[in-house]
Amino acid sequence: MSVSSLAEPAVRLAGVTKSFGGHVAVNDLSLTIPRGSVYGFIGPNGAGKTSTIRMIMHIHLPDRGEVEVLGRPAGRETAAQVGYLPEERGLYPKMKVADVILYLGQLKGRKRAELLPRMERWLERMGLAAWRTKRVQELSKGMQQKVQFIATVVHEPDLVILDEPFSGLDPLNAELLIGIVEEWKRAGKTVIFSTHVMEHAEKLCDAVFMICKGKKVLDGSNAEIRARYAEEVLDVAGEGERALLESAPGVVSVHDHPGRFELRMAPGADPQQVLAHLVGRFRLSRFEARTPRLHDLFLRLAGAGDATTTAGGE
Repeated sequence: MSVSSLAEPAVRLAGVTKSFGGHVAVNDLSLTIPRGSVYGFIGPNGAGKTSTIRMIMHIHLPDRGEVEVLGRPAGRETAAQVGYLPEERGLYPKMKVADVILYLGQLKGRKRAELLPRMERWLERMGLAAWRTKRVQELSKGMQQKVQFIATVVHEPDLVILDEPFSGLDPLNAELLIGIVEEWKRAGKTVIFSTHVMEHAEKLCDAVFMICKGKKVLDGSNAEIRARYAEEVLDVAGEGERALLESAPGVVSVHDHPGRFELRMAPGADPQQVLAHLVGRFRLSRFEARTPRLHDLFLRLAGAGDATTTAGGE
C-alpha cells in the first residue's frame, strides 16, 4: 500500500442527505473516518446510523452528496473490500455453517481455497468448530451471530463495519468479541462500530460520531471530546438543601444519584464559583469536577433534538 493511500481516509461523506418518502433519515452529513481507527457510531433508535452505514456499503444511494470508501466512490468494488455485520441476521437457515461462510466469502470475490484455512481458524477461535456441518437453523441465536461475524471477516476486508455486534451474545461471548476488536485496534485495523452500549464505545473507540434525527451532533476523538466537555459535570455530596445546588452560578441542572448529586454546568462556567457559593451553606463531603461520561453526553445530546455539531466536527 502506498503512502498516499494511507493518507486517504477510510470513509468520507460530504453533504450527504437520504430520505425515505417524506422522512429525512440523514440530513446534510459530512464525516471523515481515518484509516487505522476504531470509529464509534452512536445515536438513538431511528437516528440515521444504519442508513449512513448502508450508504457506505452502497446498499442505499444518497439523494445528494458524495460517499467515498477506501479512496474511491462507494460502489460494488468498494463493497467487496468491506466486511459488514448488519444488525439483522442475513444467514441462510437451511445451509450448513461452513457452506454459508464460504459462500458469503466467495461473493466478496475470494477463492474457496484461500477462504478454507481462514474459516477453520475463525471457527476454532469462536468455539464453533464442532458445528461446521450443522445447519444454521440448528444453532442458537448467539451462535448464529458468531457465524455471521466469521462470514463478515473471513475475506480479510480492509474495513470492518459492525452494527450492534453484541446482539444475542451472552457476556462470555461478548467479551470474546471485545477482545478481537481490541486486537484490531492495536493492529491499526479500520473499524466502524455502531452500538447502543456507551461503555463499549468508550472502551473500544478512538473517536465517536453521534447522529440524532438525521443530523450530526457529536464528532471527534476521545481526547477532543474530553477537552470540549472538561469540567462540565460536578459531583457533589454532603448535607444541605437541594435548592442551594440549583441556584449555584453556572449550574444548568441537578440530578440525584445514590449518595451524591450530579450538577451539569453551562459551557465555560467556573466550578470555583459553585464551590464559593456552597461553602458555609452546604456541608460538603465531596466536590469533584469531571468530564461527563459518554452515556451522559448521549442523554444530553439526544434530548437536545436538533443540537448543532460539537467537538471535532466538520
